[in-house]
Amino acid sequence: MTEAVRTPCYIFNKKDFKERIRMVAEALPGIPLTYSIKANSFLIAAAPEQIRHLEVCSPGELAICERLKVDPKRIIYSGVMKENTDVAEAIRYEVDILTAESPAHVRIIEEEAGKAGKNVRMILRLSSGNQFGMDAPALSEIISKKAEYPHIEMIGIHNYTGTQKEKERNIVKDLKRLDQLLTDLKEQYGFTPQLVEYGPGLAADYFEPPYEETDRALLETVAPLLLEFAEKYPLGIEMGRFLAAPCGRYLTQVKDLKTTEGVNYVILDGGIHQVKYYGQMMAMKVPPVTAAAADGSPLGEAQTSDGLPVGEAQMSGETPQTEYTLCGSLCTTADVLVRSITLPELHTGDVLTFGRVGAYSSMEASVLFLSRLLPAIYFEEEDGKLTLLRDFIPADRLNAPLQA
Repeated sequence: MTEAVRTPCYIFNKKDFKERIRMVAEALPGIPLTYSIKANSFLIAAAPEQIRHLEVCSPGELAICERLKVDPKRIIYSGVMKENTDVAEAIRYEVDILTAESPAHVRIIEEEAGKAGKNVRMILRLSSGNQFGMDAPALSEIISKKAEYPHIEMIGIHNYTGTQKEKERNIVKDLKRLDQLLTDLKEQYGFTPQLVEYGPGLAADYFEPPYEETDRALLETVAPLLLEFAEKYPLGIEMGRFLAAPCGRYLTQVKDLKTTEGVNYVILDGGIHQVKYYGQMMAMKVPPVTAAAADGSPLGEAQTSDGLPVGEAQMSGETPQTEYTLCGSLCTTADVLVRSITLPELHTGDVLTFGRVGAYSSMEASVLFLSRLLPAIYFEEEDGKLTLLRDFIPADRLNAPLQA
C-alpha cells in the first residue's frame, strides 16, 4: 500500500466509516443519526443512508456541502458565531434546520427569514455551562415569546455537553437535565419538541487496545439509556469523533536516523502538526503504529515499553527490535510523536503508519506551522483502491503576505 502514495498523507477508509455507522445504527434502532462534519469533512461523500443529517458549524463547512451537492434537507446549520450573511446563505441554500445559540441568533434568523419570505425550522441550544448555547431561563423566555417570530418554527432542543465521555453517569446526568427542561417547557408553555438533538460525546479509544472492543462496549452500555429516552422524546443522536476516529490512518516516511546520548531518534517527514489525537501530548502516549519498508512490504508493529503490541496484530518474534523516539520535521523540541516505542529495525525510506486518525487530525492539527506542505489525502474504497481527494498544498502560499 505505501508504495502507491507519497508521504506525509492521510488515508480515509470508506468501508470502515460505513461499518462504524452501521454499528451505531444497530445499537440505536429507530434513532436518526447526525454526523458532525467538523470531525472530518472528507468523509461526507461516504456518509450512508443511516446518516439523517450532517451538522455544519461555519460558512466554510456549508460551502463544502454545497460544492459536494449535499441535499440541503440533510443539513443542520449550527455554530456559536452566526452573522446575518451566514444565516442568509443557509436560508438561501434551504438547509433543513438552523440552531440558535443565543437570543441574538433568534433575532437574526427571524430577520433573514423575513427578508427571504421563508419559514425556517430552528432548534435552541441548551448550554452546559460554557460559551455554547443558552441557559434554561433564556431558552424558556424565547419559547414563551415564539409568537414574536412568525418566520420561525421552533421544533426542538439541541444539547451537546462535551467529548470523550467514558462514564455512563455522564450520559445519565445529561438526559436527566434534558428531561427536566422539557418537562418544564411542556408544563409552562405547552411546548412539545419535534426533535431533541443530543450529542453524547462518547469516547473513542486511541491508546489502549483492544480499541474496537472498548468502543463497542461503551456504546452498548449507554444504548439502553438513549433508547429509553427516545421512547419519551423524539431523540436524534449527533456524533463526530466516535464515528470518524477509527476510519483513517496517517503515513509518514523515515528521513533520518541518529543516536544522540544513547537515544535512537527517528526523523519523519510529518510531525505533531499533522497528527492530533484527543488533546494529548503525543510524546506521552502510544497510538497504534505499524512499520513498512519503502516498497510497501510490512516490517511489523510497534510495541510499548512493556513489550505489548499497540496495533492490531502480533509481531513476528524473528524481527529485530529497537527502541526509538519518533520525531517530526518541525524546528521545536515539542515535535515528538512518541517518546519511547519499540519497532522493527528502521531504515531511511521506511514508512510508519499511525492508526485511528480519522477524526480531527486533518481538520484540527496545526498544519501551517513552519510552512511545510499540507499532507495529501486519499480515499480508500471498499476494494482497497485509493483515490486522491486532495494533493499536497504548499503552506508557504498561506503564510505569506499578498505582496512584499
